[in-house]
Amino acid sequence: MRVLLTGSAGFIGSAVARALAERGHEVVGVDLLLPQAHGETSPRPGTHRLDVRDALAWSELLTGIDVVCHQAAVVGAGVTVSDLPLYAGHNDLGTAALLAAMHAAGVRRLVLASSMVVYGEGRYVCPEHGEQRPGARPAAALEAGVFENACPSCRQPLGWASVPEDAPLDPRSAYAASKVAQEHYASAWARATGAAVTALRYHNVYGPGMPRDTPYAGVAAIFRSSLERGEAPRVFEDGGQVRDFVHVDDAATANLRAVELADPVAFTAYNICSGTPVTIGEVASLLAGAVRGPVPVVTGQYRLGDVRHVVASPDRARIGLGFSATITPARGIPAFATAPLRG
Repeated sequence: MRVLLTGSAGFIGSAVARALAERGHEVVGVDLLLPQAHGETSPRPGTHRLDVRDALAWSELLTGIDVVCHQAAVVGAGVTVSDLPLYAGHNDLGTAALLAAMHAAGVRRLVLASSMVVYGEGRYVCPEHGEQRPGARPAAALEAGVFENACPSCRQPLGWASVPEDAPLDPRSAYAASKVAQEHYASAWARATGAAVTALRYHNVYGPGMPRDTPYAGVAAIFRSSLERGEAPRVFEDGGQVRDFVHVDDAATANLRAVELADPVAFTAYNICSGTPVTIGEVASLLAGAVRGPVPVVTGQYRLGDVRHVVASPDRARIGLGFSATITPARGIPAFATAPLRG
């Protein structure tokens, strides 16, 4: 197939491009090469340096395209409220412009890079009162070192459970809001045109080529950079936050499965995850142990708006996409400790 891949020079996009090419697909790469995402990285030969916000101006690239794989986005939680226009412009407007250009060119299939951040807090259960939906954790509780969400009825700590794709969406950052908007634009486009969208809700993607030392880098890269400086990784809260870390090669395989999906429907979202939850403290310890670095320091610090636990259910992706991750965090995270990063 002929695949137009936006964000083709990025961390995940580069891995997707390799996976598609190795499978024999023709890849048309588009990337704006934003400095905060790429540093001094050189794009693949033939990459078109273009802005998805201007997609209608370069829609000739969509001629003969079978499917668009849309990875281009400003990522990270955002640093300040002043980042809101950045996310809305590149992620929301960019996706809307791309969809309009796809419609004009008659392209009717989209694979969309979404994120687990659309869920906000994950799924929680009280042993006595059943499933609960906690709100934002109060600043006073965080300041006192009380990090677990509490049951609104009995005030006991809630246990986490895996989040299915039909869970309510509750974005709690600029990035999260933009990812929900991308999904909604794509779903509306599919309904209006009879097209098909496969949305991949990545959980915490890590691996070779991950950006280093930016406010938008993932926590694994931040820990890794601390260790390279000979410093102990600094773990927020008590380190017990549970997440799912999925290797970039597995994320690329999920995109390949989505591109090759035989009968995509109007809009379907899939969690893309390892299926093996780990705590943030465990991630820091795995990285430090791999390089015999300083023992991680649990700081008790917190960021307002951070969620406590988000753990994915891999079931729908296994059944609907035929995708299951092959690289566990226990294997992949220590290897990441010495993997090459991008500037």
